Amino acid sequence: MRALLALGIAAFAATLAYTADDKDKKPGDPQAPASSQPPANVKITPRTKGKNPADAESITDRQSNLRIDTTLVLIPVSVTDPLGRFVTNLDKENFKLSEDKVEQEIAQFSSEDAPLSVCVVFDTSGSMGNKLQRSRVAVAQFMRTANPEDEFFLITFNDRPELMVPFTPSTEEVQNRLTFANAKGRTALLDGIYLAMNTMKKARNPRKAILIISDGGDNSSRYTTSEVQNAVREADVQIYAIGIYESMAGRGRTPEEASGPELLSKMAEQTGGRHFNVDNQAELPDVAAKIGIELRNQYVLGYRPKNQARDGKYRRVTVKLVNTTGLGQLRAMFRQGYYAPTQ
Repeated sequence: MRALLALGIAAFAATLAYTADDKDKKPGDPQAPASSQPPANVKITPRTKGKNPADAESITDRQSNLRIDTTLVLIPVSVTDPLGRFVTNLDKENFKLSEDKVEQEIAQFSSEDAPLSVCVVFDTSGSMGNKLQRSRVAVAQFMRTANPEDEFFLITFNDRPELMVPFTPSTEEVQNRLTFANAKGRTALLDGIYLAMNTMKKARNPRKAILIISDGGDNSSRYTTSEVQNAVREADVQIYAIGIYESMAGRGRTPEEASGPELLSKMAEQTGGRHFNVDNQAELPDVAAKIGIELRNQYVLGYRPKNQARDGKYRRVTVKLVNTTGLGQLRAMFRQGYYAPTQ
């Protein structure tokens, strides 16, 4: 009896210790992600079509139940012709997909407008002052291409990032919140992207995208470029970025602004997204609308990797177009790789 009582007291003390350590964490702080979120290096496979998200297990529970034989890797692909127009009449036979130079069988193929989970990462730093209005209009134009089954969330950033609107199907809610955004402070761009990646782990749609609108490079983040780039490579998310940069005339660019285009370009390209360099604010709405249209005109290739090793290593993906004679020199943009599961 004394032994059982001692065990009970020890278990109760351990519970109190865990609670005391955990209560100081801030779920919305990118420096201290919520304990219910999976670690950044874990790849979550898409949910089964038709499953009610409300009845689903928690993300942590699903993570522990992952099996390599159920892993389906999804690769969104955009195809354009020499004039930059989207090519939407291709079939499964027009694509050849390889992982680490080993050809894979395309198990699923779709060219329909599937629902998206989208995050808008919006710069509200001091230098955005006279660019806010056009940037708001750009978001509105992007939202016009929304699918009724899409979901959105909004992150703004200046000195630090903040989740302003959690997941919502309402495009108006995101736009209304941006109406009250004020420009002030420095630019924590990297922290904003990192918070977007962490929050996106709760998305209910297999297709995920992040739209970044910013006017310069980072000068206030706690996360480093390499940390965020690794998080981007680990995430199953497409990144599209609109960089509103000062022209070289006049005051020119700061060192941070000068590094901004390269930073955003690398992140976007490796996810199959794109970076648009805008120096005329009047072009912002058209560029944002173009991004929305591109997301609605993508092919999605799904395959089960032949390499079933659960080693957590990065796998490089290549997509080639075949049997497209007569269509001109077509260009395919796609996600360039992913990290294999570890369990």
